[in-house]
Amino acid sequence: MIYCGIDWAERSHDVALVDDTGALVAKRHITDDAAGYKLLLDLLAEHGDTEENPIPVAIETSRGLLVAVLRIGKRKVYAINPMAAARYRDRHSVSRKKSDPGDALVLANILRTDMHAHRPLPDDSDLGRAIAVLARAQQDSLWNRQQLANQLRSLLREYYPAALDAFATWANGLCRPEARELLKAAPTPTRAARLTRNQLQAALKRAGRKRGIEAESDRLRDVFRADWAHQPSMVEEALGKQMLALLVQLEAACTAADDLAKAVEGAFPQHPDAEILLSFPGLGIQLAARILAEIGDDHTRFADARGLKAYAGSSPVTRASGKKSSITRRWVKNDRLNHAGYLWAFASLRACEGANAHYRRRREIGDWHAAAQRNLFNRMIGQLYHCLQHRKLFDEQTAFPAELAAAA
Repeated sequence: MIYCGIDWAERSHDVALVDDTGALVAKRHITDDAAGYKLLLDLLAEHGDTEENPIPVAIETSRGLLVAVLRIGKRKVYAINPMAAARYRDRHSVSRKKSDPGDALVLANILRTDMHAHRPLPDDSDLGRAIAVLARAQQDSLWNRQQLANQLRSLLREYYPAALDAFATWANGLCRPEARELLKAAPTPTRAARLTRNQLQAALKRAGRKRGIEAESDRLRDVFRADWAHQPSMVEEALGKQMLALLVQLEAACTAADDLAKAVEGAFPQHPDAEILLSFPGLGIQLAARILAEIGDDHTRFADARGLKAYAGSSPVTRASGKKSSITRRWVKNDRLNHAGYLWAFASLRACEGANAHYRRRREIGDWHAAAQRNLFNRMIGQLYHCLQHRKLFDEQTAFPAELAAAA
């Protein structure tokens, strides 16, 4: 049996092959391009790599073109955490020396000695991996949009509180097209006070508003012309220019979030697991796509529901040492899946009577809000695992029988 370890870098990679005894069979330095990938595949084939019996590979990343090339076929690729690899390095040397060829040798020996303790990358379909790219990008764009909106709000508080008061009644506030159009038309409170009804109505129409334009323009005009404190005129103009620069970034973030959301809506329904995910209460297309992106569509990835719950961070962890024992929440988890699970549990409270009854019961026995929602997410993701394994849709009567009876 031959084992391969690759220490990757931005422009080049070090490769090491070891046999069952741990002896170094071959080592090579390859470049990060098509020629380097071909050299790696030829090196593996030279030492017994075949399509039916490929050589397993350990590497410290799960993404990139090199990983994509290695995952073609039946080869198992193990993504080793860099912190874990650093601990294994101490087994081979106590002098704390470090080199790229030496790290590749350490990675190869990890597979030789502890392959059973590590999991290969899941065998997800191309459609599932494409949905994962889009869903994660859409989630990142939403976080980026909110961060920019918070920066803009903080800036407006310094010199333009009238804008915050005018947009306070709108959902999503500064992220709405009407708010962005009005800020472009009047970047300072002095200019906003000069806006006429016709100018306000024109700005609302440019933003795409169809109803209540006259009443809304009258309300905005009253807010902008109210008595507000002002910065000195030169300072106010400078802050207005800073706000416009930040507004350009916010508009780009809003556009990116909307475009990626449309891309997810086009790709996710094509997946075979989409119908099962969407049958669960509280899951729409965007949130269901995030769940699928993190758990994947390789149904053999998790041995049981407990493994998926631990991966999501919904199940508690027990710490026991001597006479002390404590049960706490998990800190090492998939943060994206955990975040999506929190939103899922929150949305299911209105969409499912059984989920709401389960949450109320957890609150009555003393759980805080976050703990009760985490417990609900733990239960529902276990039900999701069962439905995916048996190809069944969600059934509320089966999922929450006792809670439904109590609610009735």
